[in-house]
Amino acid sequence: MRASLTSISFALAAAVLAAGCSSTGSKGADTSSTSTSQAAAPAGAKRIVKSRDGRFEGEVIGTAAPDSKFAKLAIGMSSEEVQEVMSRAPDRFHTYESGKRWIPFYFGNDARRMQALYKGEGCLIFTGGNIWGGGGTELIQIEVDTSGACYQP
Repeated sequence: MRASLTSISFALAAAVLAAGCSSTGSKGADTSSTSTSQAAAPAGAKRIVKSRDGRFEGEVIGTAAPDSKFAKLAIGMSSEEVQEVMSRAPDRFHTYESGKRWIPFYFGNDARRMQALYKGEGCLIFTGGNIWGGGGTELIQIEVDTSGACYQP
């Protein structure tokens, strides 16, 4: 009886873990756009776009005004390229560890992230490097928010 109860408990735990790992992402996301200057989307709408070189996907939240500097940004730009486009350093920024930091044998460049605020434009998130400090500084998220409420240190 005890073995039966143990096997039922194990099966229930496995079912809960399997359900927690299932994907809830949308399958029909638009991945053809590479900059924020594409067709208008509702305010605050999130779009999944490919990086300039097509290696990965990033997010664009909101739509930048056509004449703004954020409209010239593209997923995959380096932080140096962004500063050239913006003609200035960010007003505020901070770094934090992503959940990928704790994956054993993870060697990607986004174990850390950097969020930057450009007042009057919005927030940008860059990869911050691997667990040893190398790599990073690729733009992975653009959030258009002229109020600056997107910045969450």
